[in-house]
Amino acid sequence: MAVTPKFVCSIPGNVSSVLYYNSSASSIEDVWTLWTSTDNYIVAQLENGEIWELNQCSRSRREGSLNLAYEYNGNKSVFSCSHGYVYDHTKWKSTIVTEWDLVCEREWLAKLTQPTFMLGVLIGAVIFGDIADRMGRRHIMWFTSIGQFLFGIVVAFTFDYYSFVVARFLLAMVSSGYLVVVFVYVTEYVGIKVRTWASMHVHAFFALGVMVVALVGFLVRTWWVYQIYLSITTLPFVLCCWMLPETPFWLLSVGRYEEAQKVINIMARWNKVSTPCKISELCSNQQDALVSSRTGDNDVSTMKKHNILDLFCNRYIARRTITVWLIWFTGSLGYYVFSLSSINLGGNEYLNLFLIGVVELPSYVIACIGMDKLGRRNTLIPSLISSALICVLIMLIPQDFNVLIILANMAGKFTIGVAFGLIYLYTAELYPTIVRSLAVGSGSMMCRVGSVVAPFCVYLTSVWIFMPLLLVGIMAFLSGLLTLMLPETLGKPLTNTLMEAAEMGRKQDISSEKSPPAESGVMLQKIEILDQETQGIEK
Repeated sequence: MAVTPKFVCSIPGNVSSVLYYNSSASSIEDVWTLWTSTDNYIVAQLENGEIWELNQCSRSRREGSLNLAYEYNGNKSVFSCSHGYVYDHTKWKSTIVTEWDLVCEREWLAKLTQPTFMLGVLIGAVIFGDIADRMGRRHIMWFTSIGQFLFGIVVAFTFDYYSFVVARFLLAMVSSGYLVVVFVYVTEYVGIKVRTWASMHVHAFFALGVMVVALVGFLVRTWWVYQIYLSITTLPFVLCCWMLPETPFWLLSVGRYEEAQKVINIMARWNKVSTPCKISELCSNQQDALVSSRTGDNDVSTMKKHNILDLFCNRYIARRTITVWLIWFTGSLGYYVFSLSSINLGGNEYLNLFLIGVVELPSYVIACIGMDKLGRRNTLIPSLISSALICVLIMLIPQDFNVLIILANMAGKFTIGVAFGLIYLYTAELYPTIVRSLAVGSGSMMCRVGSVVAPFCVYLTSVWIFMPLLLVGIMAFLSGLLTLMLPETLGKPLTNTLMEAAEMGRKQDISSEKSPPAESGVMLQKIEILDQETQGIEK
């Protein structure tokens, strides 16, 4: 979309002949295949006899010479590109660069499109994650899915660069919010036994999305048509989102017990269970009294507004948040650095992008198997440490061994992909229902910070060619060590309160302290355990 093709300054008048070294043609378009270096220039002669030297960001008119030759040592008059530019449309018919002349002194505007998009992703992940914890997962999925389609179409029909950036920023916000909320929705709706594979299906479709982008980009070479096609692919989700009910976990966390019971009854009918669980039967007498007291008015705890500061409410949760954020950041940074070699393999860039999506799929399968057999933490630690060791290995491979370097980079991308796919589910399981979307959203925010920082990290190759790999290796190793302090969540029900979440990080059981266990959390655990029994009956 923001690709810059070959280009030179345009000149006033009709071109009669063009010269590039010893090759001549009748038009500038005929010499693009010969033009290999942007430092060179093209000589063009107009029908009125004027001879011009055309560079990318300037043009020179030869004075007092009517002889068409490539080399010229006479006087020249230098002009700016006031008449626009001539672009090579052989490969791309239209990009935003050719649409709004984002070259030369306006080149920085083209480079700004990706950081502003990632900024929208960053902000959207936090905002919609927080709103989803307050208003529910269902409403935010409705809003963001509709927003993805509408803003995607709006981007295609923007009339200038600035409206394009604004529309794409809004598209990034709703797309990021949609991904975060959908992941939390899936996590809360499935039981312990299938939670791993269900969550990885989200990542698998993300990899398929990369392949679809590569395929559409290969078939469609006009940027606004390309944008429309990608927007149309989101339409099925808009049509089906209205059918999805709210998650029982969120309804119970805000005291809406009757609605939660209705959803559970729907789940029972769908799974063909004749005797669905009753919320009242899962509660003790004390909890029944609590439910009845909340029929008219919600208590203070139910109405409490949660924000990002709750992710640092005590030392256990704060330490967990810092570690999780570092893993998100490292995963994004490592993913970008390891992908550089994959993208720049040479040949067809669309095929290379397609292969990047293909490589991600087996990493998610390995992540699923490891998470179910070894646990979340015991899978995450080896993947991060392996990524750090691969960084060291790449630095030790001689630069002449290109194949080995490429294979090592692909291996690094594989291992960091395992960690990157795992951290979504692990984050959702480490935090309670009341801040779960916010936790995943804030982690996604740190991921986007890594995506924004990554291009600047690559510039450090001018200092030392292995500097980006060194930074990724250090951060991956540090993240792996800090992961040792995280609790294991394999086979454990989702928590509902911050107290329950903090309990996972303590060596001593919280029951030995003065604080009693949270009633709603116990009830949610019973419901999730019963859900496993329901799945067993269905099978």
